[in-house]
Amino acid sequence: MRAQGIDNSYKILIIDDEEVVLDSCAAILEGSDYQLATASDGTLGMKLVREFQPDLVFVDLKMPGIPGLEVIDRIHALDPTIVTVVITGYATVSSAVGAMKLGAYDFLPKPFTPDEFRLITRRGLEKRKLVLETIDLRREKEMLRENFAAIVSHELKAPLGAVQQNLFVLEAELSGSLTEDQQRRLERMKSRITDLVKLIHTWLRAISVDFDTIKEKFEPVVVASVISKAVDSLQPHATRKDIEVVTSLEEPLSPIMGDEGTLTEVLINLGNNAIKYSYAGSQVLINAHEEDDRVVIFITDTGVGISKEDLPFIFEDFYRGKTRQPVERGHGLGLALSQRIVEIHNGSISVESDLGKGSTFVIRLPIYCSDRHPQPPLQAEVIRNP
Repeated sequence: MRAQGIDNSYKILIIDDEEVVLDSCAAILEGSDYQLATASDGTLGMKLVREFQPDLVFVDLKMPGIPGLEVIDRIHALDPTIVTVVITGYATVSSAVGAMKLGAYDFLPKPFTPDEFRLITRRGLEKRKLVLETIDLRREKEMLRENFAAIVSHELKAPLGAVQQNLFVLEAELSGSLTEDQQRRLERMKSRITDLVKLIHTWLRAISVDFDTIKEKFEPVVVASVISKAVDSLQPHATRKDIEVVTSLEEPLSPIMGDEGTLTEVLINLGNNAIKYSYAGSQVLINAHEEDDRVVIFITDTGVGISKEDLPFIFEDFYRGKTRQPVERGHGLGLALSQRIVEIHNGSISVESDLGKGSTFVIRLPIYCSDRHPQPPLQAEVIRNP
């Protein structure tokens, strides 16, 4: 094995048992700012992965010792952010699929031209840069979330609680001596303080929820029970707005593994949104059936819908869509919290919507089977009907 390059730029490792491949790759990258290391087999390659800490690794599939696919698997077990590219003279569809399943970024068959090698190197390093930037952004977001939660809890919640308590005491002390106008003003103050305290609790709930604790409580959950409890909670809101909540469940529905309380909260959030943005006299439909080893739940309304400008952002914290319709306004946290809850259940949440025609939110959750692990999570998606 050998390494070259002295500046603190991207690090590239090439693992191949053919000396001519190692020499040609080094010659192609000569003059670049990359630091380059090479290894002639998988054992030496894995040693370099630990010592050299590369950004991009080219791995030959056919090598003595540790096979290429196993090398890729070990690399991603060690550091899943390292980008791997397969190079081989025995390219087949099955080997490509196998490598991609283990996390390989791309596949480069031998023989390859210098331009092909430079191109795939550049793309692999761009992928690595994006992965690291995404991790940094997530870390910054979590730090902001924690700091915001601390500020809300200590700088806002405590003084508001003190004001609220003093208002209660003041009302009791002045009972019978207040004029009607003074009593009305006092009630308005109490109402506004109560609304602010509720808002702070909502913020803290969305920002500080302990998902690890929730996952510890996972057990088989009956979907019909979750939907029934959510509908019971939605009914007063629906009655006030003259909206009918209609359910239709495919029977029997298989159980899912999760926490009934937080899943019910998700359906309440989505149901309340559907009611909020629906017209009086309309219906909100909640349907559920099984599809490809998953339970799929639909929450559909025929209300104001979501504009194409708003769709990409509706699952972000504090985002509130712009609508000209006279509807109730929320705090922009319900959908963000719902997405997090669904994702810790290895599920996905998506939405289809047309402005002026209504929206359908779709939740997909893996069916619980005691003899196997849950299905891998699906990515959240936002879809707008043509």
